[in-house]
Amino acid sequence: MPIDSENSAEDRQHLAEALRGLRRASGLSGERLALRCNMSQTKISRIETGRVLPTVIDVERILAALSAPGAVAAEIIALARQANADYASWRAYARMGLHRKQAELQALESSSREVRHFLPAVPTGLLHIREYATETLSVTVEGSSKRDVARAVQARMDRQAILDDTSRTFWFLMTEQAVRWRRANAGVIAAQCRHMAELTRKPQVHIGMVLQSVQVPAIPMNIFVVYDRRLVTVELFSGEVVLRDPQDVQFHRNLFDLFWSYSVTGERLAALLEEFASEFMRQRD
Repeated sequence: MPIDSENSAEDRQHLAEALRGLRRASGLSGERLALRCNMSQTKISRIETGRVLPTVIDVERILAALSAPGAVAAEIIALARQANADYASWRAYARMGLHRKQAELQALESSSREVRHFLPAVPTGLLHIREYATETLSVTVEGSSKRDVARAVQARMDRQAILDDTSRTFWFLMTEQAVRWRRANAGVIAAQCRHMAELTRKPQVHIGMVLQSVQVPAIPMNIFVVYDRRLVTVELFSGEVVLRDPQDVQFHRNLFDLFWSYSVTGERLAALLEEFASEFMRQRD
């Protein structure tokens, strides 16, 4: 992933140095600290040299074992959270070629058994028909980088083969607004709705939609994707944030479960999508 690797490496090194310095100040050897934390001495060594990025939970265990003062512990935990989050701009993806971003997503999906997409703004690429994908990947905002749309669209279409893999489970949760948003002409949106209705019939694909008429005790702020219990990607207008801390991953899984509990699924959803398609067909110019 084309993250700002210099800043990421610097954050990791600062964290490693802070933990190493704190251990030395405590007078503990790496071996004794490992025993207190119930970790291997090798892992402690790799953390302190920056070769392994510890999770926030790992850091909390180390700080507790070192009896770190509250203020110091808070600073180091904040540093750990920063080191566990990566950011990549869409400009960086465009420079390297958006088809390469599709390849990265394909690799993530291929290495995951369960993928959860939360989609408050737009259906995700795995659900797109070709015409809709072309519209969503085309440049429309000033300041966006040039891109090879045709190549990126084909890469997105190729990714969709994974939806036929019955050894994996895919969850797609959209808002009604995401489905109805006119990113393309009415005919394309109608075809997109019908395509998603067909996908609801795949046993390994679960699609839900939160209707605008339903009162929900939360606000759908960002698109995010959860890959197993390993990481979360959160989309922004300017780029993408990757979170690896287990607490952050679990929080987003809980968010997904909350919104899913208010969604329409199954045959009722398929019928609604067909209704939307008919509605859009009537709106064609």
